[in-house]
Amino acid sequence: MLVAMTSSYTVTGMSCGGCAGSVSRALNALTGVSDVKIDLKTGQVTVDSAEPVAEPDIRAAIEKAGYQLA
Repeated sequence: MLVAMTSSYTVTGMSCGGCAGSVSRALNALTGVSDVKIDLKTGQVTVDSAEPVAEPDIRAAIEKAGYQLA
């Protein structure tokens, strides 16, 4: 049985749906990520995955999309 993992991060610099879409696409491209939820108001990003995703990989994906992990 697969147990889903949920991790939350704060991302700075997102201000619109396009920003959220860029971050979501970057994170969904990571191996193991099954879902990404973004709250633009708070900058909160929730990542669901089948197994833990290394924070350096999360940070690199967010930075490649043009944003910063707080």
